[in-house]
Order: sequence, then C-alpha cells, then structure tokens
Amino acid sequence: MARVLIPLAQGCEELEAVTIIDLLRRADIDVITVGLDRQTVTASRGVVLTPDTNLDDALTTDYDMVVLPGGLPGADHLNNDPRIHELLTKMTNAGKFIAAICAAPKVFASAGLLNGKRATAYPGTLEKYPAHNITQTNDAVVVDGKIITSRGPGTAMDFALTLIEQLLGEKERKAVEGALQRPM
Repeated sequence: MARVLIPLAQGCEELEAVTIIDLLRRADIDVITVGLDRQTVTASRGVVLTPDTNLDDALTTDYDMVVLPGGLPGADHLNNDPRIHELLTKMTNAGKFIAAICAAPKVFASAGLLNGKRATAYPGTLEKYPAHNITQTNDAVVVDGKIITSRGPGTAMDFALTLIEQLLGEKERKAVEGALQRPM
C-alpha cells in the first residue's frame, strides 16, 4: 500500500488539504497527516484540522510521497521549517515523489528542488526565485519527473487525482474520479 505524508501548517488552505486527504484515502492510500508541532491546526479560513501525529514522530517512517498543501501563511511556515526542507531533499534523493499546490511550491524552490524543472504555482509565488531556472507554466497540474505541482484551490481535485495516478496508475484514478460523479 502506498504511504503519503501530508504536513499541515497553521494557516494552510483547508480546501486543498481536505480534498487531497479525502481523495487519496478514497484510493486506499495510507495518508498520514502531521502538524509541525503537537497542536491542532487552524487553517486559513478558520477550519480546525486535527493531524494524525506530529512531524517529529512521523519522520521515523518511510513514505512514497510527501504532499504540501498551500495557503498563507501555511506555506511560509512549511518553508521556514528546516525539517521540511530536509525531508523533501531526502525524498528527492531517494527518487520518491514530492508534490505541492498553490503557494507551497515555494518550499521546493527555496530548497533548490525546482532548479531546471517545469512547475506551476499560485500566480506570483515562483517569480521570487528567478535564479533557480524554473520553467513556470499556467497549467493546472505539472508533473516533472517525481515533482508534481498545482496552481491553487480550484485545481485541488485535479491535483489529487494526478497524485493517485502517479502512485497507483490511471485505472485507479479513473475509478476514484468516476465514483465522484465528476465529468470526465
């Protein structure tokens, strides 16, 4: 069974976080949500999320993918946590998936993981990293090797379905998407 870690930071975008968690779990992916500390997380619109565990405890386990929800100041909190940067670098070096949506691709850029890569993010997010040679697109979702990025709350479902497809294949993506009664 695929295992995915989703860090939830104070001020994350709840629509993104909940959509990703929900759809991955519908695909029977083992999703572990973590807080940066041992507190509940108050998302950007006031929704309170209770992580499964905290980041320090979660770092003792291996994952197939790490997914960063966006939102502000959530993405800034993720970016300012050296444990997140270390985890993403470890995942990349191991040839495993990393994914981020909305403002969260800034964490990848800041860690140097988007150098020479194609990516998308919330408008204005990646422009702050011109020296990183990032090819920015306006696509809803971009897959460049094992790095997956997405634009924002409106693309959260497409992003989550892409994550399922990357981990489990197109057949599983279509099964989850079909059950949602979403136009294909």
